[in-house]
Amino acid sequence: MGLRQGAIAFGFRMFGATGLHRAARPFTQGLGAILMFHRVAPPRDDAFQPNRGLEISPEFLDLALAQAQAAGYELVSLDEALARMRTGASEFPFLALTFDDGYRDTAEVALPILARHGAPFTVYVTTGFADRTAHLWWVEMERAIAALDRVRLDIDGLVFDLPARTESEKQAAFRALYWPLRQGPEERLLTAVAGLCAAAEIDGAAIADELCLDWKGVRALAHHPLVAIGAHTLTHPMLAKLHANDARREMAQSRAVLEREIGRRIDHFAYPVGDPASAGAREFALAREIGFASAVTTRPGMIFADHGDHATALPRLSVNGNHQTWAALDVLLSGAPFMVWNRGRKLSVA
Repeated sequence: MGLRQGAIAFGFRMFGATGLHRAARPFTQGLGAILMFHRVAPPRDDAFQPNRGLEISPEFLDLALAQAQAAGYELVSLDEALARMRTGASEFPFLALTFDDGYRDTAEVALPILARHGAPFTVYVTTGFADRTAHLWWVEMERAIAALDRVRLDIDGLVFDLPARTESEKQAAFRALYWPLRQGPEERLLTAVAGLCAAAEIDGAAIADELCLDWKGVRALAHHPLVAIGAHTLTHPMLAKLHANDARREMAQSRAVLEREIGRRIDHFAYPVGDPASAGAREFALAREIGFASAVTTRPGMIFADHGDHATALPRLSVNGNHQTWAALDVLLSGAPFMVWNRGRKLSVA
């Protein structure tokens, strides 16, 4: 377990032991939350799973929805959540469910569970994943390191030569590469991951075909009565790193492609990666100018009435695959950890 995961686990234990989150809930819960999911799939046995946080089991999704409804949460569409933000009122706390990227398991595994609970949800589709022209680079990096005994990389001043025989060595190698590459230029990241895949003899392009819906699957999902489709760019770049014209193109054209493919208006958008280094004030303004009714980040936080004036900078609560218990999710749904994280601010929109 890395330092970040260790700190998160400690936070859950602290709130669970003291019950402070329950006392804080009336002040920190707000109107509700937008939940963020990625993959829903049966647990894997692999010891090396650095992207485990992006996957939850079908059983946990079912449990989480049942427990949330039993605890008095309303499962609402994103449009309904926006309406409650505008009025600043919600008789019961709401949860709006969102799924990023457009994975096959969203339709094949998650949808039947969501349907049993009558839960509406939004799926943010990266068009390049649907047409197999973009790369799930974080998955490609995981699979390449899993296949290699040694990780060698020399690109634009970044030089790595790391052992990767054991699970612990692979974890260390992934961490050593991931953050420097993610924090650097987009082109360098993609070139580096392509090099790793070549060394491991892995077809990176085939991974999108394996994991993501094609256009036939996207269209079928879009016509389910519980589903809304949102845009998630053409190629899943960190938009803040792009020139403004390129960022606008990624956002506006992904919307146009989706509207053409599914024959419906696209009102909602999700920023890829979505942290402050990937989406900020410029991107929030672009989303407004393009005409999106909402745009979601990955900044952690609950929804408050004031978010009605910042609908293109909405926070989300990540349902983390490393902490698949109702106790952990209940702590998050109180809003207390986010108030600590955001240093007492209800909004993080700059």
